[in-house]
Amino acid sequence: MSSRAARDRAFALRGGFEAEGARVVDCEILQPAETLLDLYGEDIRARAYVTQDPGRGERMLRPDFTVPVVQMHMAHGAEPARYTYAGEVFRRQEDFPGRASEYLQVGYEVFDRADPDAADAEVFAAIRGALGSAPLRAATGDIGILKAAVAGLETSEARRRALMRHIWRPRRFRALINRFSGKTPMPEARAALLAAEDPFDGAGPEIGLRSRAEVEARIATLRAEAETPPLAQSEVEMIDELLGVSETCPYALDHLKHLAMDFPVLRAAVGRFERRCAALEARGVDVATLDFEAAYGRSSMEYYDGFVFGFYAEGRPDLPPVATGGRYDALTERLGQGASIPAVGGVIRPDLLDEIGAAA
Repeated sequence: MSSRAARDRAFALRGGFEAEGARVVDCEILQPAETLLDLYGEDIRARAYVTQDPGRGERMLRPDFTVPVVQMHMAHGAEPARYTYAGEVFRRQEDFPGRASEYLQVGYEVFDRADPDAADAEVFAAIRGALGSAPLRAATGDIGILKAAVAGLETSEARRRALMRHIWRPRRFRALINRFSGKTPMPEARAALLAAEDPFDGAGPEIGLRSRAEVEARIATLRAEAETPPLAQSEVEMIDELLGVSETCPYALDHLKHLAMDFPVLRAAVGRFERRCAALEARGVDVATLDFEAAYGRSSMEYYDGFVFGFYAEGRPDLPPVATGGRYDALTERLGQGASIPAVGGVIRPDLLDEIGAAA
């Protein structure tokens, strides 16, 4: 349960965003599980609390507010729109048993197609301003640059889809890069299966849930994959260099511009990064000292597809980020059934602000 002090702070933070013109909204604590499972697959079960609600089907204690706020906006919202909220969210913490599984979240979300780069800067500056003088380090990144790199690879569409799907799973992404580049050999059992003239010959009785046609389709997919030429070494090196960029924004921008000279597929995304830096400066952010990590945000919620950021307590590596946020344009299209609008938002954990204050 959240403390009284954390609740008071949460509603004060929400009031600050409301004073800036955001509309206060609320969402049900029990959300339809189908929507989140469709978005993230079964992986979300490991991070959320799922239950059965008689007459309403499988439900999930809200893991955050963004998805239901996007659903609400795409169904009924006017443009442009700014929203704020405060309430409990719920996350299972098997990997971090010392962390709270229920905590307050305060957010600020912007739906505005006029100038997405300015909106990125607006949300970052609003969250930073709400955090006040707390001793926090800011980190930023841009998932959109990595997505541009993957989309531009000279390989099969199936491989690009697989890599895009696993951008938010760094270890799986790396395993795929190694496999597609030929660095990891094909497993012996799979090689034998694909080499067989008739994979079903001598395979024994057909058991399991998949039909023969489904198995044949899967084998055909594996054969097509095996016949696809490996990724070019230059493209693998480009991905590696991109993911290794970790500098202050001006140096990161210079590094990425040089990389984009050899790989034009990056130019549009790097251009957005440059415009965002200018918009942040216009908001009073000291971009010269702001950290940028190209790999940042790959372990957060999977709807972020552009700018991402977080604020961390100095000297408290045991704590999760005090505030996080990012751009999620593709999520609005997914939940808007084809309609879409550029959107970006950020959230704050008031309980962590209280803990930092108590430790100071």
